Amino acid sequence: MTEKYTPTEEAALQLEIAELMVQALNLDVSAAEIQPDEPLYGNGLGLDSIDILEVALVVSKRYGLQLKADSEDNHRIFGSLRSLTEYVAAHKTR
Repeated sequence: MTEKYTPTEEAALQLEIAELMVQALNLDVSAAEIQPDEPLYGNGLGLDSIDILEVALVVSKRYGLQLKADSEDNHRIFGSLRSLTEYVAAHKTR
């Protein structure tokens, strides 16, 4: 069952996920500085595949998600902070 989030709730979840990313990866930016539609890979935030695995681990633990390393959806899910937030909002169990 998918919960429907208000824009305010989704913004709060997005900031929470950004904070998890900053803490897990010791990023040199604040959570508020991560742009929702900026790519997480490459020229955007500059994360590599190891960073994405670390993010997947902390997000899985925090929200009770199952993220599989071999999922074909991973590139889309981890494409931006917004897409990751939308995935978490739709699939979290806690």
